[in-house]
Amino acid sequence: MNIFLYLLTVLIWGTTWIAITFQLGTVPAPVSIAYRFWLAAAVLMAFLLITRKPWWPPRQAWPYLFAQGIALFCLNFLCFYYASQWVTSGLEAVVFSTAPLWNAINGRIFLGRPIRRQVMMGALLGLGGIVLLFAPQMAGHWHDSKVLMGLALTLGGTLCFSCGNLLSSRMQGMGLTPWLTNTWAMLIGSTTLGVAALAMGMPFALDPSPRYLGALLYLAIPGSVIGFTAYLLLVGRIGPDRAAYSTVLFPIVALTISTIYEGYHWTPLALGGLALVLAGNLLAFLQPAPRAKAVGAT
Repeated sequence: MNIFLYLLTVLIWGTTWIAITFQLGTVPAPVSIAYRFWLAAAVLMAFLLITRKPWWPPRQAWPYLFAQGIALFCLNFLCFYYASQWVTSGLEAVVFSTAPLWNAINGRIFLGRPIRRQVMMGALLGLGGIVLLFAPQMAGHWHDSKVLMGLALTLGGTLCFSCGNLLSSRMQGMGLTPWLTNTWAMLIGSTTLGVAALAMGMPFALDPSPRYLGALLYLAIPGSVIGFTAYLLLVGRIGPDRAAYSTVLFPIVALTISTIYEGYHWTPLALGGLALVLAGNLLAFLQPAPRAKAVGAT
């Protein structure tokens, strides 16, 4: 089941990038994000009611739900969207692939969880691989103030993503499933975005084109209902640090699609980066070798 959830997360979130590009245009980004998570929350609520699962969170969960809604389903997406104005997707991918490191560090600070050395080493290998994969896109951009602002926003989005992971892990420890918590956190995040967009005078017109509506449905149902639920279930099963390593594989899926549809060419440097990413995955998920008992121990 862990392997299934991991691969499902990678395949879905590795393809949402192309759907997001289909939404860029007439509808402001905060409004598109609000539409996405309003629709996803409605689908999740219908699922809870039809299956007669608990749908109302206990009182002690509400502070965590509000925090997760703002961090994971509001600020996270806003940061990455506005950062894309100044930095390339390669730079965003490099920063976002540090999520396993932040999950491990934050898990230690806020939840008291031990940092697994293998996971950290695997994450560093994967980060090195992503750097090699996107090195051509990163060249010549390090002295631009707008690029630095974009990198700061990308780092902020990654930290918000990490916070959302830990909040989900905390609520799963309280016995709440991601089906329930995602429903309300998505509703809180999307409503916050909607109110902010309304206050700023952004138009709420819906683009009727099949391209936009198809992207909206894909992002809301596979991308959010299935993707976030599968990922956060994985967080509860194997921990935030190991689950977040799936983020390192997203660019691999995206580049594979780009190879087929956009003519991306694999260079020796990129192949070396791919090898590092795969090696990091293997290292992160290997079970640590059992320690040998001392001679004479009982």
